[in-house]
Amino acid sequence: MERNINFLIDHQCPQCGGPATLRETDRLFACKFCQVTSYLLTDRYFKYLLPHNGSNQEQIFYFPYWRFKGMLFSVSPLGIKERFVDVSHQAIGSRHMPISLGLRSQTLKLKFVTPKSEGIFLKPIHSSKQVMDLLDERFLKDLPKPVLHKDHIGENLSLIFAPFYLKANKIYDAILNQPVSAQLPDDFLLKNFNDGPADAHLKFLPMLCPECGWDLWGQRDSLILFCKNCESVWYPDHQQLQKIQTAFLTTESSNTLYLPFWRIRARIDGISLSSYADFIRIANLPKVVQSQWENEPFRFWGPAFKVRPQRYLKLATGITISQPTQKLTHGMPNTDQLVSMNLALTEALETLKLNLAGLIRPRQLMADSIQHIQIVPKSYLLVYLPFEIGSHEFIQPDINLAINKNQLSLASNL
Repeated sequence: MERNINFLIDHQCPQCGGPATLRETDRLFACKFCQVTSYLLTDRYFKYLLPHNGSNQEQIFYFPYWRFKGMLFSVSPLGIKERFVDVSHQAIGSRHMPISLGLRSQTLKLKFVTPKSEGIFLKPIHSSKQVMDLLDERFLKDLPKPVLHKDHIGENLSLIFAPFYLKANKIYDAILNQPVSAQLPDDFLLKNFNDGPADAHLKFLPMLCPECGWDLWGQRDSLILFCKNCESVWYPDHQQLQKIQTAFLTTESSNTLYLPFWRIRARIDGISLSSYADFIRIANLPKVVQSQWENEPFRFWGPAFKVRPQRYLKLATGITISQPTQKLTHGMPNTDQLVSMNLALTEALETLKLNLAGLIRPRQLMADSIQHIQIVPKSYLLVYLPFEIGSHEFIQPDINLAINKNQLSLASNL
């Protein structure tokens, strides 16, 4: 069985102070003591610290590391390569400190950084983009050249602070209480780093509908919340809840699981692709173009749930080729048999060029044109499609699409 690579977080309920343990993918927090449910929000990314085992006599300082977990896709003239990435790297370049956290973020429980967190927190010098460019260079060096396009999809970016202290002119790991550096040079001074108190803002939104005040419903890692009273759907964005539009395909079957997909309409520059007829020609599909297809708009489709990199791209290209045209019903399906919507719209938008690269035929046309193509999103809709529950797969018969049950269950690690 595959190990769980989500790290765990020690936490206290903001209402009653009761203890709790969260997974890094959790967004809903339900306190088992006071029964209050909240939704977790923060600025851009979460900040965590590793608790220390140092004595009270030592001055603890926290060194920052960027941690990235997600899918990396790269496009070359030979096709598309994918891999899953889970790495950490210094947010301050220092030869005296460990280059990464190793497995610590996965083996030790973390805590959220809050303004009440004690200690000196060194501020990052290198941005997450700078670190990711450095890591990409390492990951992509063995791939066929040139790399025409790359994307990070489903990324989980966080800043993790590891505890250290100075003793006998050496840097000590405050978890193991062992030195991590040789004798420091005379010009090494902690005050040369930009430091200060903890700086993080964790916000807990009440699980109440902004329109009717009813309790909102959602899964623990879901990025949307649903009001079963007024049937509105809410997407947490910029520290508040934004209302979004959803739709679903009806089914007569009761043995059904609904999976969420993003349907996105976009303007595409650099290649002629605005209608379904254009798409058939560009993807070189074995279909005779019908005259009415010239006026039927082309839309990108892609999973709104996390799945392994190899399967993600196949699902995105498969459903985009199918271009579901069945009449949709506004709102959410009346069932709790829903797969969690945990791939953000921003992530889905980043996949559009990647999706197109997997569709253009012949491959040489893709290699010649992909760098010059610009995609501008115009509208989107979150669509739930019903999949028949089989012995080993979930099957959507109308578009001939299937998802292995094991592949979906293992996605909880992403």
